[in-house]
Amino acid sequence: MNTRTDLALECMDFAGGAFFQGVKHRRFAQGQVDCEEVIIASPRAAKAMGKPVGRYLTADPTPFMQDSGVSLQEGADLAACLQALLPPGCEKVLVAGLGNRSITPDAYGPQVADQILVTRHLPDALARKIGLEGVRPVSAIAPGVLGQTGVESAELIGAVCRVVQPQAVIVVDALACSGLERLGRTVQMSDAGIVPGSGVHNNRRELSRRTLGVPVIGVGVPMVAEIPGAGQPLIVTPREIDLILEHAAKLTACAINKALQPELTVEEILALTG
Repeated sequence: MNTRTDLALECMDFAGGAFFQGVKHRRFAQGQVDCEEVIIASPRAAKAMGKPVGRYLTADPTPFMQDSGVSLQEGADLAACLQALLPPGCEKVLVAGLGNRSITPDAYGPQVADQILVTRHLPDALARKIGLEGVRPVSAIAPGVLGQTGVESAELIGAVCRVVQPQAVIVVDALACSGLERLGRTVQMSDAGIVPGSGVHNNRRELSRRTLGVPVIGVGVPMVAEIPGAGQPLIVTPREIDLILEHAAKLTACAINKALQPELTVEEILALTG
């Protein structure tokens, strides 16, 4: 049994399926995107699955290695999934893109953060002038990794939260998976927060409501998987990882932007973010 995974669906399989108390599982379609939902509702189920209590949405858009650009409809469909996880009445949001820009499979979070439509700094008069009146105040950071900064991502994000005072934080990070069929293919969203590096047993500090004081939504795409090796398992990434990274980051950023700024069309968002 391979337990190096961040995906709730795979953890459910490892734990014996959804047929035990405290876990609910369903399949559904959100527009053009096939989705699965896993709800972990009890501490006992959370312990069995090795995942925190919460709601996990897994979406399967067009494979990123096949996609030639951002699908406007899929961007809107993923945005609808994300909106369902955001707390009601949430206005101020901080988006944090975790990872190391210098390592391609780990650069997903920073590349998403680069494409977020940030609006917190816009004065009301300027927002009206450029047609962004009434947009949600959004901030974005890419805090780097401990080996680059000497500071835990959770510490930096916590410090920014104390200044910005968001009502929710969206944390974007590359994930690990067990099944190669999901490698570079699946988007997972969760209202349970995130423990960076947990999928490859390199746990960093937890990012959650408990540690940051506000709801934390985790968003990620599996960029690495474990396979059997000579003597010990290997952590691998697809040879098309550059293409997967580019398309996954663009679609994820589009979905986050649309979820946070529902009054804008996907076309307007793409024009504003380049």
